[in-house]
Amino acid sequence: MAFAIQNTANGSNTTALRFPVGRRPSPLALNPSHERSSMATLFNWTVKGDGKVPPPGEVVAPGERLSWGRTIGIGAQHIVAMFGATFLVPLITGFDPSLTLFFSAVGTLLFLVITAGRVPSYLGSSFAFIAPLTAVQVVPGQPTPEEIALGLGGVVVAGVTLAVVGAIAHYAGTRWIDVVMPPIVTGTIVALIGLNLAPAAWNNVQKAPVTAIITLVSIILITVLFKGIIGRLSILFGVLIGWAVAIFRGEITQDAKDRLDAAAWFGLPDFQTPTFSASVIGLFVPVVLVLIAENIGHVKSVAAMTGENLDPVTGRALLADGVATTLAGLGGGSGTTTYAENIGVMAATRVYSTAAYMVAGIVGLCLSMMPKFGAAIATIPDGVLGGAATVLYGLIGVLGARIWVQNKVDFSNPINLYTAAIALIVGIANYTWVVGEMRFEGIALGTAAALLVYHVMNALSKWRGTNREPASPASVPGGTELDG
Repeated sequence: MAFAIQNTANGSNTTALRFPVGRRPSPLALNPSHERSSMATLFNWTVKGDGKVPPPGEVVAPGERLSWGRTIGIGAQHIVAMFGATFLVPLITGFDPSLTLFFSAVGTLLFLVITAGRVPSYLGSSFAFIAPLTAVQVVPGQPTPEEIALGLGGVVVAGVTLAVVGAIAHYAGTRWIDVVMPPIVTGTIVALIGLNLAPAAWNNVQKAPVTAIITLVSIILITVLFKGIIGRLSILFGVLIGWAVAIFRGEITQDAKDRLDAAAWFGLPDFQTPTFSASVIGLFVPVVLVLIAENIGHVKSVAAMTGENLDPVTGRALLADGVATTLAGLGGGSGTTTYAENIGVMAATRVYSTAAYMVAGIVGLCLSMMPKFGAAIATIPDGVLGGAATVLYGLIGVLGARIWVQNKVDFSNPINLYTAAIALIVGIANYTWVVGEMRFEGIALGTAAALLVYHVMNALSKWRGTNREPASPASVPGGTELDG
């Protein structure tokens, strides 16, 4: 990779671009006025080189493209890259896969427009919504129409909140976000979301353990045995193998087969409308914090790899995802977020052109208008979902730890230690607090605990002058304090 994100050790999100020795930095990275240039104007891409492959040592920037034939091919790769993760969210939550794909595609196109073609990204289903969506369901994964409507209301609230944050960030910058949500808080929230979902994965595994294990093992083996695009899409191929095993074992329900037979080949998906209840809003507030972290991380990653200064459009990216999520909630889709899977495709191809994402959005939109396709996806049984969810939920949890590591969070600092420790237990144990009609559960309370513990301890330690004292040996077993 030509560039890397360099983070400060004190928990801030300051980003610096580090260039390889001996290679001249891209002029895009050194030209602060580039953001005002016409190069990245939407629908006005410049052909890179001969239009066939990126020149040696260079990348195809967001405002550039290869020939349309190659651009369409890369756009198709982005569709394949997002398939596995995007479809697992509606399957796990009981939402309509076709609607999810429809709003994912529409959201991607809106994202490109709102960011003026500066930020290459595909908006897929966010895993952060799985926990609150299933929390409002009596039987997780099998929601009633009323429960779906309640969940959609929460998605709308999260989307509007994210859009407001994006608008503020666009005009006021993102420094205030770093202050409110330092890496210790962000990593903790992401980790507790994944770990809180662990029981849901186990419930699905128990329904068909053989199929679940085959799916899980397939994902693991594909990850380590194959390079390139196949290895990166291990979850997708693992699900396909598990699906085939489930068909062979007769685990596809007759109801799912009947819906597949009855589905039309072409047509619009059946849109659904939200309902709003104060009792579930608290479940969706933590999701906004995760979406903020994901979007900012995506923008910084793309900026580091392309050498472009994308800080001025960070607010727009947040606003765009907020608008896309709101629209999805209003029509029946899952909330959206920028996808790391597609960053892998960009890194492999060195093509960061937003033209490829426009193609991906259009292809996704066309597929969403094939009800037969969505009905086929909906036949994937619980055992397959359980095997895949075991990996996915674990990855979400570990992603939180990755945020700590990348930002060099100091766990000898009691503030960081207590923030993570208390919030994780509150979230994983699913603590519950009911106030009138408002119900706050694990993830919501864990998020509140992370924010409250960090900021209160930080303020008090500064007031008392104890903020530089390390944690006691008992709280950091195995540290150097125990040597000798």
